[in-house]
Amino acid sequence: MLTYRSNVHTRTQPAKPFVKWAGGKRSSLPKLLSRLPQQFDRYHEPFVGGGALFFAVHAEQMFGGGGKYCLSDVNPDLVNAFFTVQADVEPLIDRLGQHAKDHSHDHYYSVRAQHNLCDRVERAARFIYLNKTCYNGLWRVNSKGQFNVPLGSSPKPAICDADNLRACHAALQAVEVSLRDFRDIAPCSGDFVYLDPPYHKQKSSGFTKYAQADFGKGEHEALRDLCRRLHEHGVRFMLSNSDTPLVRALYAGAPFRIEMVQAPRMVNRNAAGRGAVDELLIRNYG
Repeated sequence: MLTYRSNVHTRTQPAKPFVKWAGGKRSSLPKLLSRLPQQFDRYHEPFVGGGALFFAVHAEQMFGGGGKYCLSDVNPDLVNAFFTVQADVEPLIDRLGQHAKDHSHDHYYSVRAQHNLCDRVERAARFIYLNKTCYNGLWRVNSKGQFNVPLGSSPKPAICDADNLRACHAALQAVEVSLRDFRDIAPCSGDFVYLDPPYHKQKSSGFTKYAQADFGKGEHEALRDLCRRLHEHGVRFMLSNSDTPLVRALYAGAPFRIEMVQAPRMVNRNAAGRGAVDELLIRNYG
């Protein structure tokens, strides 16, 4: 087991996602890890979400040379939280501890209404607090980019996991974190890219609004075009998506290899709608 060293404490636990994210891959890690390339130079994840695969790859030290990681997303609150865990974890832990003490119905809605915080630590603490206490851990924003999910029902939400935050802080020290659209990533030959976009909707189900802009058919087509460019430049990639006719049509034929896997679905208003579903893993390597 790896030992992580932060600037304050020594931790022996591996880092795990510090937020819950719709479509997160913690329960799918064995399938994903077993399908990674044997070797690659830099690791890129442009839809980082909770970062489950990144933290697992980092913990396993799956490639030599010290490893270089590039994580990005278009959600500014999420990226700010990663920046803050990376650079200011102790002030963040202190602020989350205060939120945990103050947590109540009124406190939740007071914090939810704070849409224009300027301080980085305050913004990150608000983001994590709301993520831990809102309904089903769902991050959803309206047309103005304002978080609008109601309070959840958990009587004792785990608002401040200080040990894990410090482990994440240590894991993020050698990482480039950026606010960036997936179209703007620039991997090089020999790199690996894991793509976990908002899934294409299956009929009326599915959720695609993790940031202010939706992720529709045009974005899925642009993502397919990016995958073609990655292949042409000698970059290996693996992409997760829902098993729909559109996704299968977009990635039909070379250089794409489509594999169907089963994965749990945890974000659904109706508990009966949660369970294993068919998903696709799409790669340009064997």
